Amino acid sequence: MIDLVLDGQSGVAAYLQIVHQVKQALRLGLLSPGDQLPTAREVVASLAINPNTVLKAYRELEMEGLVASRPGLGTFVLKSLAGPSLASHAQLQADLRRWLGSARTAGLDEESIHALFTQTIRQQPKGRVA
Repeated sequence: MIDLVLDGQSGVAAYLQIVHQVKQALRLGLLSPGDQLPTAREVVASLAINPNTVLKAYRELEMEGLVASRPGLGTFVLKSLAGPSLASHAQLQADLRRWLGSARTAGLDEESIHALFTQTIRQQPKGRVA
């Protein structure tokens, strides 16, 4: 089960934040085929949002073929987005934690770290190692 969170300052619609978080969990192997998503009622209770927002997010995921709703039972994952690189995630995450520590030591706040990371990703040619 994943814990969903919303960032009211992001400017991204709440339903899209839910969609993105579920997809991220699928990419990272935190959710696998057969796993159940939190019920709409659980999400509404934890995030204090309109039930239609959750249902819209789940419909979007269903339209993409990632989940399926089973009336009376819940919403279940149909497929994973995790690729063959999943095995290397632990080492990469450890490397990233060290880098984040260096960035914070250098005085960067979270927004500056995010901006630097995003810019670097955009400047890196796809499929090439620097």
